[in-house]
Order: sequence, then C-alpha cells, then structure tokens
Amino acid sequence: MNQQSPETPNEILGQAKTVRTLLSMKYSIDYYQREYKWEEKQVVELIDDLTTKFLADYDESHARSDVQKYGHYFLGSIIISQKHGERYIIDGQQRLTSLTLLLLYLRNRLHQSKRNSPNVDQLIFSEQYGKMSFNIQVDERQPCMTALFEQKRYDPTRKSESVQHIVARYEDIESNFPDELINKPLPYFMDWLIDHVHLVEIKAFTDEDAYTIFETMNDRGLSLSPTDMLKGYLLANIDAEGKRTRVNDLWRKRIGELREIDKDVDADFFKAWLRSQYAESIRERKKGATPGDFDLIGSEFHRWVRDQHERLGLTSSEQYAQFVEKDFDFYSRQYVRLMEASYEFDPELEYVFYNSQHGFTTQYQMLLAPLAPTDAEATVLKKWRLVGMYLDILINRRLWNFRSIAYSTMQYAMFTTMRDIRRANPETLARKLYRRLMSEDETFAGGESFYLHQQNRRHVHLILARLTDYLEQGSGVASHYLEFTTGTGKHRYEIEHIWADKPEEHRDEFNSATEFRDYRNYIGGLLLLPKSFNGSYGASSYATKLKHYFGQNLLAKSLHPDAYTHNPGFIRFVKEAKLLFKPHPHFKTADLDERHELYAQMARQLWDPKKLLQEVGK
Repeated sequence: MNQQSPETPNEILGQAKTVRTLLSMKYSIDYYQREYKWEEKQVVELIDDLTTKFLADYDESHARSDVQKYGHYFLGSIIISQKHGERYIIDGQQRLTSLTLLLLYLRNRLHQSKRNSPNVDQLIFSEQYGKMSFNIQVDERQPCMTALFEQKRYDPTRKSESVQHIVARYEDIESNFPDELINKPLPYFMDWLIDHVHLVEIKAFTDEDAYTIFETMNDRGLSLSPTDMLKGYLLANIDAEGKRTRVNDLWRKRIGELREIDKDVDADFFKAWLRSQYAESIRERKKGATPGDFDLIGSEFHRWVRDQHERLGLTSSEQYAQFVEKDFDFYSRQYVRLMEASYEFDPELEYVFYNSQHGFTTQYQMLLAPLAPTDAEATVLKKWRLVGMYLDILINRRLWNFRSIAYSTMQYAMFTTMRDIRRANPETLARKLYRRLMSEDETFAGGESFYLHQQNRRHVHLILARLTDYLEQGSGVASHYLEFTTGTGKHRYEIEHIWADKPEEHRDEFNSATEFRDYRNYIGGLLLLPKSFNGSYGASSYATKLKHYFGQNLLAKSLHPDAYTHNPGFIRFVKEAKLLFKPHPHFKTADLDERHELYAQMARQLWDPKKLLQEVGK
C-alpha cells in the first residue's frame, strides 16, 4: 500500500497506529451501519487478551516509566473513508467503540480513587472547532455516553439497539475487569493500553475504494477455522473410508447443532471440552510465565490436539474414530443442553441459568469436568446440580464480599477445581466441592458488610431476586423469579430504596447527606419492586410506601404488620427456618440494621454448603 504524502484522492494508505493516536481523532458512522452489536463474550475476550499480554511484562517492582519497555499488541485493522473533511468508519467501529468504553471505565475508576493517572479524556470527549463532542460521533448515543462520562445511571429501556448494547457492555467491563489490576497496576495498564496497543488504519478517499477493501478482506479466500482443521486432522487418521464417512456425518451434525446456538459456539465448545477433560497446566499470572495446556487450548485447540495426541490416547485409526463417535458426540450434546439451559430457565438445571445471569461463562468447562461418556442421564443431572450449586454459592459469596467473579480473576481457581473434580462420581464430587467452600474466607456476614454501589447494581438485583424467591417459595408462593429478573417495559423490576433520597428527613440520625446515602444503600434497606411502583412512590415517605408494600412481593410485604396475620405459609416458614422477620411500622437505622442481618441470615440458608452433601444423602 502507498504510504507517501501528501495524500491524494486516489490513494489508499495503511499505517499502524496506537490507541492514543486513533482515538484522539473524530469519527463519523454512516446511518446504514450504525449499530454497535458486541456481546459480553467479545468484551470479556478483549479484556482477557489485553490483560494477559500486559501481565506478561508487568512486575510490582517496576516504575511507571518501565512501561515504555513492555511488549506491543496488535488488535487488528480498521478501514476509514476520508470524505467531506470527515473520517467515516467503514469497518472497525465495534473495536473502537469497545476500546472507548474500556477507557471510559478506566478513567472513571481512577477518578473515583483520586489517583494520579493518564488523562484520557481527550481520547473520549474533545473539542473541535469550539464544540465539545464525543470522538465517535453518533447523535443517538450522546445522552447515554454523557451519563457514563459523568458517572451517572442511564436507563436504556426503549432506546436503540446500539445504546442498549453500550450500557450493557460498560456494565460487563465493570463486572469483568480483573481485581489484580485495580490498585497499583491500573495507571500502568492505561499507559500500556494507549501507547502499546496498535491497530492498522487503512484509509481510502472514496467510499467505493473503502468498501472494495472491506469486501476483499472479508470475502476472498475463505480460511479454514480451527474446527475445520481439527476435523481434517482427525479424519485423516481414520483409515477405513466407510468409517471416515460415518464420522464426518456425525461431526457435521453436531457442529451444525452448536452453530444453531451461535456462529462461534463450536470453538467455545472445543475449548471447554478439552480443558475440562485434559488440561493439566496453566500459565502463572506473572512476568515471563510460559503457556500451559489451558492457555494453548484456548488459543489453538486444533494444534494442541495434534501435538498431544498420545496423551489423548490417539494412537490408532480406531481410537481416532472413537474420539469422535464416543467422546466428541457425548460432550457436544451435553454442551448444547447447557447452553440452552443458560438462555432459558430449566428447573432441572436452575443453577446453570442463575450462574449465566451473572455472566459466569467459566461454568461450562466446570460442568463438563466431572462427566464421563458412560454416565447415565440421572448421573449427568446430579453432577450438574452439584457443580452448579457449588458455583452458585461461590459466586454469591464473592459478590457479597465485593470480590470479583471476572474470568481473569477466577481462571486459576476454576482450573484447579476443574482438574480436581474430573470424572468424579457424585459422592466424591459433593465432598470435594463442600471442602473447597468450607476452606474459603468469604461468608455471608451480617452487620454493614454488603451494599449497592455503581458497579454492582446488576448483581445486587439478582441477589435480591434470589432472596425474595427463596422466601416466597418457602412460604408456598409460586416462583416469580423470572418476572423479577427478565421482565421488560412496565413489567420490569428495579431496586427500590426503602428510604427516599431525602437526607433532610433523617437529620436526627445522620450528620451529612453523604453518610445518609451510604447507609441508604445497605442491602437491608433495599427491595425489588416493579418499575411502575418506583415511579409512583419512590420519592414518598416510608409511612406512605408501607401501605403499598403490602400489595407487593413477600419480602416487601413483610415490612407491614398485617403480613403477620392470616398468612399461614409465611408464618410457618419463618418459624421453621428461624428467620428474624418482624414488622417495621417505622424504618430508622436500627430497623435497617435488623433487615440487613435478616437478609444475611436468608443468604446463609439459601447458599449453605451443606446442601451439597444433602444432595447425595450425606
């Protein structure tokens, strides 16, 4: 490509540029390709790729100036059309928007900690010709991006697909950014990200040239995927033509079923399966560490199978055929079932759904780990229930204690657990998982331990939904969990603060508005109620709200004295479970403290590790 200057209208220029250089410029996006569509999976992969590369060089003894010696990372290419004095993104807006959201999160995180950090504001929001605007200029995104920039809440309901995805992906970044980078390494990571991560900018001066480049790069020479290359390797080692045809037909059928879920699910399946059954090592999270089985399977599983064929027992034509007809067939069918259960609630696989709602994608390799191709259906379901329950308890304990459940943070612990439970029978599995939970430091403490903050709203919503559902089902009320967590529009549920945001009404107990608002966010002062209720009564006094709480779910209703009369199911459950329920005609700090301990008590019962042993009759 021609890289000469000055630029002329018929030139096509290609140049590697840093994130700092690229995002310091203004971009427009044509209306017909404006949607931002990345899902959580893509954002998590981006975070993991970037943080893994950074941690390969980072050392706690380094000064920030040492970052200039760190390695560089290539993030692909973007295609730009320069016309009418503006730069239009033809290809690459998904990555540029995601990088902008990542920088926005890092900026906000460092602002909250009041620490010295790189100033990246100009890479997000800057002045041009006397006008301030976001560097990726799309009018419909302006209110949403402004709210995120100003660290305010934004409700994307009934907004465009792009705006809904932007808000969701920002929340995913909040949930999945690794704890280990939050403190001292964070400004180092930001320095590295903006000056050591590169994209190749391909710039044309007509839309026709730009789209020709785009089509050429995406349509010609269809490259083989890792799945295709693995199939080719396995089939090449099966001698009999009839058997090879039979294996190929089975392969195509199972891969087709996986791709019906999503186009990239086949690759995710192979990584989960091979890691769950065969990975014996993993890269340590320190400078200079070498990749282990876990990492190599993640980057090139087809090559790993070929290199490790003897470990996998692939030493004859018959064994290659069995690997597909027995192992691949069994684990791919189970993976499809797990994926379906993560999208649509199945009472037999309830924990898969709960864990999926928290964005815990690591669960699939964990759920496959104890399975054996000879397992009966009942055994498979029992093992899934045990592993799912273990993860459910672990996830909610960590969230209650403000510990991250991000992929990069949990990866090593999940690997060692996965390796430990491989092909375990249900009794052994239950004992091992129980012991692991009992060795953890995190529990559901009472007091003032758990509260709502800007980064954990989604998780708090889910925890409140589980606690409310636990109380209602225990009291003989049909489950409304799906309504609590998946409702939309007027049926959507929101977190309700029992105290309205009026610190002036609580001066007898608080010396400042800040102190009041901090206390107001404790879990004991929260409920889950329909959005319409919040809109109607959210700013009302407690005395006004209390009358209306009686017509809501049982956790809200329990504040009202009348909940304790003519309510036999509730009264029975409270007595049997020895729960600390009582009416609250008024709601002062002492009342909030009592509710806080009550919620913690319910959490300890709902997420009790002993349930693992009870599942196998111990």
